[in-house]
Amino acid sequence: MATDQQNVAQLNAVARAAIKARAVKFTQSIFANTFTAPANQNISNSQPVVNVVPRNVGLIKGFWVKVVATVTNGSAVQINLTDLGPSNVLSQIQFNDLQNNTRIQTTGWHVHLINTIKGRQPFGASLVRTTGFDSPINYGSNWNGEISAPSSIAAAGTGTVTMWYHVPLAYSEDDLRGAVYANVVNATMQLNLTFNPIPVVANGTDSTSAIYVANAAGSVALAVISAATVTVYQIYMDQLPVANGAVLLPILDLATIYELKNTVVTAIVPNQEFPIQYANFRDFLSTIGVFVNTQATGARGVGADVNYWALQSANFTNIWKKEPALIALEQERNAIQADFPPGCYYFGSREKPISTVQYGNMQLILNALTAGAGAYVLLGYEDFALVQTLSMAGSLAAS
Repeated sequence: MATDQQNVAQLNAVARAAIKARAVKFTQSIFANTFTAPANQNISNSQPVVNVVPRNVGLIKGFWVKVVATVTNGSAVQINLTDLGPSNVLSQIQFNDLQNNTRIQTTGWHVHLINTIKGRQPFGASLVRTTGFDSPINYGSNWNGEISAPSSIAAAGTGTVTMWYHVPLAYSEDDLRGAVYANVVNATMQLNLTFNPIPVVANGTDSTSAIYVANAAGSVALAVISAATVTVYQIYMDQLPVANGAVLLPILDLATIYELKNTVVTAIVPNQEFPIQYANFRDFLSTIGVFVNTQATGARGVGADVNYWALQSANFTNIWKKEPALIALEQERNAIQADFPPGCYYFGSREKPISTVQYGNMQLILNALTAGAGAYVLLGYEDFALVQTLSMAGSLAAS
């Protein structure tokens, strides 16, 4: 006889299939506004957080967020695009659901890299006709409204930075784990978008979280995001199937939270294993680490500053232990046919998620060859968690 758990799983699969076959997918604009900062000020001073209230309709799968920002370089030096560039227009993206669970609380760069991995190509990018296609037809990067930014902005000049983010609630188009059923009237959700408070940094300093960096010595205090237009689209399924007078819903999918979270760890010592604990009661699908080996300069290498990374269980067994080149080959080039920006490492575990029953039963290990003053790792986590157990789970590792 089938167990109760098997019965629930079967009902969930039936509901998911019925929604895919019968429901209608909507993509509707729910927010559009332009924000302008006072003269010589960054927009985060007057509008640090943009609060978007989603519509309580249908089965919400996620959001499209478009930011068109004007970067005004009021300094006396040229500023150049950083490695993570326009993905840092938003320093934080946060989503709180109807039960006030924080499902997403992470950086713009993390959302962008997750979009890249799940799409299996650099997100929002296009091949260039003269180098990427053998075709006389003008395929290529022709649209100006996609992800774009000038490679440099001259002193006293301005530039327009356009960034798109796909903020997922459901895991994928077909996998509805994490979707939110929003046909309620007694609760609200919030999508909070935070403008980068330090979009431009001085020459020779840490530019990991900035959009631009100065190309020469000089103050960049007056290089700011002076204005921005934010547009948000809600993606949801409506006209859901009905059975016996009730809406057919995938109960297990709705009981699952698809989390995107971030944190930072510090105090890394060279040539010693540095353990990064995985929080409990979660199934981790991926981890992205950005290793900055010297905080003052923001130095990030392409493997020469790391001895190895490893995944280690509580009994100190290495599930895998790999040099940086193997990680780049196996996890990045084979997935997206390209390398991540310097210092960025992707550790995928989608085929067999890292399941954590207790805090610390699994650890990501970094053994750094170079770790200068203030060395740190920015971490972005992607995981599944059940709503009823999340309140008992520990927080993400931080030091």
